Amino acid sequence: MIETQPDISLAQFAGKIRNGEVVAFPTETVYGLGADVWNADAVARIFELKGRPPDNPLIVHVSSIEMVETVVSDISDDARRLMERFWPGPLAIIFPKRPEVLDIVTAGLPTVAVRMPDHPIPLRLISEAGPIAAPSANTSGRPSPTRAEHVRQDFGDDVPVIDGGSCQYGLESTVLDLSIMPYTILRPGRITQSELEQVLERPVRLAVLDPAGLAQLKNAPRSPGMKYTHYAPNARVRWMVEEECCPPGPPHRDKPANHTLYLLHRGQNSGDSPVHPHNAGDLGPGDQVIDYKGDYTEMARDLYDRFRMADLKGFREIAIEPFSGHDDGTTALLNRIEKAIGQGG
Repeated sequence: MIETQPDISLAQFAGKIRNGEVVAFPTETVYGLGADVWNADAVARIFELKGRPPDNPLIVHVSSIEMVETVVSDISDDARRLMERFWPGPLAIIFPKRPEVLDIVTAGLPTVAVRMPDHPIPLRLISEAGPIAAPSANTSGRPSPTRAEHVRQDFGDDVPVIDGGSCQYGLESTVLDLSIMPYTILRPGRITQSELEQVLERPVRLAVLDPAGLAQLKNAPRSPGMKYTHYAPNARVRWMVEEECCPPGPPHRDKPANHTLYLLHRGQNSGDSPVHPHNAGDLGPGDQVIDYKGDYTEMARDLYDRFRMADLKGFREIAIEPFSGHDDGTTALLNRIEKAIGQGG
């Protein structure tokens, strides 16, 4: 079964959305909290449940190009090339919106972010319910959910959840603004800057976001994940300090601080530290040093799960081995960690 409640079919979940309810569902990136894009009361319920600021726009999820045309006023040739290459997939594109799209969805902006998820459950759900406005299915500021259990941790029984297992990527979609020039990545994700430039055959700018200064923005952000700090557990998130990172390190390997969870990526120099691929739900009291052995894709998929499990296990801080964005594929991971650190824990 793909549903949390075995007596409720996917068609019935679609009926809930058409009737103005909010439903949580899996995607290839993170779980979403969805409502009928044309129902202002239902969309308002998303903001109420999450405690989400009203100037933080939502992403509209679609299941076809024809559905895109119901919410955007123009689809450029560049947008069509990107959709042909990356959709369905973890890329949200910002378009000029049609006037009938509700201001509550777009935070009053003249643009709307749209994506087509690469997952059979939301594609079927959207096909039956119509376009769905959906942010991540967590309370605002908390780590995004990558398993149905994470949604239940935040909302209990207040939100019905379609359980699709663990998400494939674990980080939110790339958001690309095509409404103005130069084209700009407002939120990095699985689809990288170089991949976008290859398809568009032109430079794409990556917005530089200082986590400490995000809250100082005066205007409504053009994309989720821009204005407010996000993704943080209750535990303090920090970079490991120099003496922890030096070989044969960290010095806490034999006697790790009992309040700290260490996340490493150092690869073959990591000695015998434990590796727990893909499911942090197995984290036990002695598993305080987690080494991804150079696999940043696995680290990204696991990150929010580690954050949440650290809180459940009572860790007071999460220390992460520093790395740079030398590889285009690490940009999104670095962005989410920096924002969690900026939150302050």
